[in-house]
Amino acid sequence: MPGGRKLPAPFAGFSPFARSLIFSAAASSCPKPFPLPDASTSAADADAETPRQDDMPRPPSKRAKRTEPSSDEVEDHGSSGSEEESFSTSGSDSDSDDGEESSEELETVQADFAFFDPKLSDFHGVRLLLKTYLDSKPWDLTGFVDLILAQTTVGTVVKLADDDDEEGEGNGAEKANSSNNTDDDDLFGLISMLNLGRYAEEKCIKDLKEYLLAVCADNGTKKQLRYLLEEKASSVGLLVCRRFVNFPYELVPKLYDALFDEVSWATEDEPTKELRDSFRFKHYLLVVRMLERKTPAKHKSKKRKDDDEPVIYPKLEDEILHELSSWSFTFPIRSEQAAQQEMKNYKEMGLVMAIKADAVPKFRKKLEDLVSE
Repeated sequence: MPGGRKLPAPFAGFSPFARSLIFSAAASSCPKPFPLPDASTSAADADAETPRQDDMPRPPSKRAKRTEPSSDEVEDHGSSGSEEESFSTSGSDSDSDDGEESSEELETVQADFAFFDPKLSDFHGVRLLLKTYLDSKPWDLTGFVDLILAQTTVGTVVKLADDDDEEGEGNGAEKANSSNNTDDDDLFGLISMLNLGRYAEEKCIKDLKEYLLAVCADNGTKKQLRYLLEEKASSVGLLVCRRFVNFPYELVPKLYDALFDEVSWATEDEPTKELRDSFRFKHYLLVVRMLERKTPAKHKSKKRKDDDEPVIYPKLEDEILHELSSWSFTFPIRSEQAAQQEMKNYKEMGLVMAIKADAVPKFRKKLEDLVSE
């Protein structure tokens, strides 16, 4: 990694044990996330300035740019003045020396995050986030990333807000020529929704379907999976949400709100009936990760009462989605990463879930309530 910086190790989320890790850490500090590796691709980015919002309200919509006919072709917003949604989060890091009489120093780190439409220059950052989406299976990952970046009307990437943008300094040409300007450096998360029927002939989607059917061991569940992947594919949305573990959990509900709002707007704003209908989803399919205990806990300890958690969800929203799912199945991950010491009793598993579209309002409410606790 450039500058000797390292990405943080994976963590667990939402289960009682995991929530204690997330929320206790978030309450004490919210450090500035680590940038991604430098990428070779750069593009002009002159997005409009948005006032900083330290109290992190619900983000403004991106619908303003949808009033004009939109397209799924790759689009470099350049100096078009695309709307930016920015948020602020801050925290304090305390350093103390037990051997010396020194006062505790508090350092506040300010990190501003912004929501953007996907664009071509995000390729390397998005590819890095999706590198293990289908475990270690060789598949058309490049084509999958291209589909996500080409669909600008529904989909969001999250980056650190550019200080120059906030201060109104510079223009698109200057930023394009800057050697330090690489969009991928500040990309921390993405969310998108792909219609499995619309992209059925793409190699990446064929690879995806083949993989999911291969890892589904239960014949009954495989039949339901095949039904969604083939007969009902035109009304099934593949919900893709990936982010680095130091992504602020306070922004997770806003990320999903942005996605489902854009799906709704696309049914009205897309230029053709075919495109509008392609976003009228009846089911959502998700491929995520979870941690499953390797062996049952032999006994409960008062000091470590959460040791026997059977399942831990690295992304806090996945437990809610799992509870609301119509059906689901798990499968072993072959390229399992080395677990942290506290996670050594758990193995990483793939989790595939099918969610009915009418369950989305309940999901959004539960997620908002969880984060606001």
